[in-house]
Amino acid sequence: MVRRRQSAPRLPPSRPPDTLLESNPPETAKMSLELRDTETLALTSPAEHVLQITLNRPDVANAMNTQMGLDMHDVFDGLAADPAAFRCVILTGAGQRAFCAGGDLKQRHGMTDQQWQDQHLIFERKVRAMQACPIPVIAAINGAAYAGGLEMVLNCDFAYAAPHARFALTEVTLGIMPGAGGTQTLPRAIGARRAKEILLTGLPFTAEQALAWGLVNRVCPAETLMEETLATAVRIANNAPISTRQIKHSVNFGGQMDLASALMFEIEVYNRMVPTEDRREGINAFNEKRKPVFKGR
Repeated sequence: MVRRRQSAPRLPPSRPPDTLLESNPPETAKMSLELRDTETLALTSPAEHVLQITLNRPDVANAMNTQMGLDMHDVFDGLAADPAAFRCVILTGAGQRAFCAGGDLKQRHGMTDQQWQDQHLIFERKVRAMQACPIPVIAAINGAAYAGGLEMVLNCDFAYAAPHARFALTEVTLGIMPGAGGTQTLPRAIGARRAKEILLTGLPFTAEQALAWGLVNRVCPAETLMEETLATAVRIANNAPISTRQIKHSVNFGGQMDLASALMFEIEVYNRMVPTEDRREGINAFNEKRKPVFKGR
């Protein structure tokens, strides 16, 4: 069995993850996440209310080993437990070579079937934690995003990429297949026919192709990638945090419904925001011609 070593710091479980907004939202929590680097991640706050998670194994192209899976799970699970701690997350990789090259195949070399499955269970939990994160997550793709690295991008809300970034789902060339959502999230992002070509050939594609196909939202000069990503994250963080979380919730779940049901779901989510202090603050600030101060309640 895989043994847990150092794990990422977790937010205190002050309340369960949001599904629909409760009638009386809690007061904004203090930023209780300890911004302490783990064995595989660097955690920083480059601006107020913004958390930056940097995959920090540059010597191996930020490939995901067991510990990174554990660390990623713990950080995203903590964010779901206390979504008021931050208002936007940036996910990127250390260095200029790679965002994430996928699973660490050197670590996997020689694994028994049981060891492989034990490790993959950790990766599955990491994926579910990312998908359950109520806070907007932006990927800043600073290099190659292959295999599980591309699957991580697909589990973010949207992405910016440097021009030299490359993308691929190469699992088919190794006798396996994507197992962190790739066969489901890629078709939803770019369409089934194009996704099948990428999945079945394992061939890489460029940042410009990713932009044209809708996989990334913007291609930025490498030297300004983080600056542009941070500017967007700050813009999101300055908006009402309950609004951004509920918008994400409505889009993610409504997209799985027929249109009539999704419209009803949207109204349900919308109506639960009417009694919030942030809604009143936004209207007051508009009429008083000042910038609103949102408190997340």
